[in-house]
Amino acid sequence: MRNYEFTVIFDANEEQTKAGLEVVDSLFKAANVEITKQEDMGVRILAYAIKKQDKGHYVYFELKAEPSSILGFEQKFLLTPSILKFLFVNSDK
Repeated sequence: MRNYEFTVIFDANEEQTKAGLEVVDSLFKAANVEITKQEDMGVRILAYAIKKQDKGHYVYFELKAEPSSILGFEQKFLLTPSILKFLFVNSDK
């Protein structure tokens, strides 16, 4: 398992954020991903509009996952309407 940093931007609507977090949590649990840190960074104004939204709710994760599972997450997150943007970064050096 490798260490990753994962940042996700949800729709600023509270219900959309809650729905998006449930999707992320369920996918991580199903793939046996260990979340070591989760930080809610709140709603922020975006530098540019994403999916016609000018605000987004940021959530930061530190996690341990198998590299092969990351690709599967990316495909599912792209199809989730409440997720505006996301980024996985390998924090192992």
